[in-house]
Amino acid sequence: MAPTQDAQLSPQLVLDEMKKNGVTHVVWLPDSETNFLYQLMQADPSLQLVPVSREGLAFSIAAGLATGSQTPAILIQNTGLMESGDSLRGWAIGLQIPMVMMVGYRGWTRHGVNADSAATYTERFLNAFGITYYLVETSADAPRISIAFEEARRTQRPVAVLMADEYHGFNR
Repeated sequence: MAPTQDAQLSPQLVLDEMKKNGVTHVVWLPDSETNFLYQLMQADPSLQLVPVSREGLAFSIAAGLATGSQTPAILIQNTGLMESGDSLRGWAIGLQIPMVMMVGYRGWTRHGVNADSAATYTERFLNAFGITYYLVETSADAPRISIAFEEARRTQRPVAVLMADEYHGFNR
């Protein structure tokens, strides 16, 4: 990869990691930042996209899919994750559903000066719920997605992947 590509996150690598882990459904609230990943997911016949109108609905739908022997992943922005805390608690944690949440880390910067208060509270929110998380910022970090799936299966709990390249790698 060229140096500029190394500093970004390839949507194809994200999709490859999902497929490697047997993801059958992607439950998500469509947004403009993940459009390039959306185009790849939509073109892949092995994935079913399940759009929701509110982020909190993603957890009940993913729990139903998992109960039905499917492998869902949730694609959600950090603001929506925080808004849907009760659904996360009741459906994913309460029912011990192994699921991976790919969370757009809105406002986060690697320099420690967050551009949005949503970033300030994201990790605190996950810690309050006892959710393990992995930061994925560049293509070199993509294997952490598989680590998250392995942990979710092992612990029977949700695990988050913080997609820190939300505005750069996917927004092309």
